[in-house]
Amino acid sequence: MAIDYRKAAIIGCGFVGASIAFRFLQQGLFSRMVLIDANREKAEGEAMDLRDGLPYGASMEITAGSYDDITDCSLVVITAGVNQKPGETRLELIERNAGIMRSIIREITARPFEGILLVVSNPVDVLTYTAWKLSGYPRERVIGSGTVLDTGRLKQLLGEELKVDGRNVHAFIAGEHGDSELPVWSGANVSGLDLDAFCRLRGIELHASNRERIYREIRDSANEIIKRKGATYYGIAMAVGRIAECIVKDEHAILPISVVLDGEYGLDRVALSIPSIVGKNGLEKVLEIPLEETERRALNESARQLKEAFAGLK
Repeated sequence: MAIDYRKAAIIGCGFVGASIAFRFLQQGLFSRMVLIDANREKAEGEAMDLRDGLPYGASMEITAGSYDDITDCSLVVITAGVNQKPGETRLELIERNAGIMRSIIREITARPFEGILLVVSNPVDVLTYTAWKLSGYPRERVIGSGTVLDTGRLKQLLGEELKVDGRNVHAFIAGEHGDSELPVWSGANVSGLDLDAFCRLRGIELHASNRERIYREIRDSANEIIKRKGATYYGIAMAVGRIAECIVKDEHAILPISVVLDGEYGLDRVALSIPSIVGKNGLEKVLEIPLEETERRALNESARQLKEAFAGLK
């Protein structure tokens, strides 16, 4: 079946899935969107609610459906899974959500689907690797939302610290989308100007203690939000919307998505968030950017923890 590049499906209609659907409606990227959930009535209710806004948004067909509706989709976003509890790490979610991922991939691969899988469920790196391993699809077609959200947090916090629009800050988080993630300070810049040089121009001192504070705020952000409102969903919806935009518009943009590594950075048999070129076919190129020795060690440690987590799956 031919791929409809303007059709997407979202599997899982909880807070995250529904927020992503709302973001897609706002963006007008797709002309057809299918919502799939184990609770069919929940998917129908979300579709009905979204359709009410169509006169004020993009022209789109929004329906609740089944796995049979994904065969001609260009993009399938997987958000299904149990929520992270207060104080719980993303990796502690692994066994429960890996079981859900197995059942989803079994349904998808039973059909002639040739589009891209975008994994959002946590722990996203382990589940991206799981989806790739179980599906048998090429790694270009199985990617995760990775640290696109964390990178947005870094850009925003650095912008506030430097008193500059965060959209002019170019920096990223790599590694696990979780406790072992690392900020790559060595490559950070503001509109092409080295971070330290920009700080000198602004008369701002960004000491190691300030950088550590920013990093910890980013790393712990999800737990802080969960403690206050029970779940996170707006930020990740914006991040997924950005990934989808890169795919639909074939932007060849660089984003730190979760990708299966095949020798890059000397790593394999693991999915990590690494700056990569993203276009209409999904992953186009994993970028092996220069890292300082401390950053490379941190990346290796993040990979080790994720491999260990995957190896522990039943």
